Amino acid sequence: MMNETSLSAEERVASLFQPDTLLPEQYLETFRRKAPLEPEKRLMLAVLEDAVACFQKYVLSRDNRGKEMFREAEEWILEEGSDWLFSFENICEVLGMNPQYVRQGLIHWKEMKLAARFNAKIYRLNPRDKRKQNGVKVSGRTGQKFLKAAGR
Repeated sequence: MMNETSLSAEERVASLFQPDTLLPEQYLETFRRKAPLEPEKRLMLAVLEDAVACFQKYVLSRDNRGKEMFREAEEWILEEGSDWLFSFENICEVLGMNPQYVRQGLIHWKEMKLAARFNAKIYRLNPRDKRKQNGVKVSGRTGQKFLKAAGR
């Protein structure tokens, strides 16, 4: 009996040095959350989502309110080295994101939006070839017919 217990102890020690065989599903299961985010993390996620939404929504804004919303979001995202609990960097790190990577992605997105804005084609709704005849603006066939009927 003594020999069986000592063998099982030896087997247990030997098993510590053998590789574990896991399926990818089993490995990833250890990282999945069983419970939803804690309230503090949910709040941090909401702050981050709101800042990114303002950054993206108001990037091309022309009114003062929109420009201010974008400026505040951009300043918060670009601020580095802050020790404030709800700083961009702290929130990203608590949520398991690389703040520099997220920041660079947002800056790249902004540059693409601004470049697309300047390359946009402008289409006029009103034709430019309006002619004046005798002080009256005329455009299109209807205007020409009207002037002929009026004897001008």
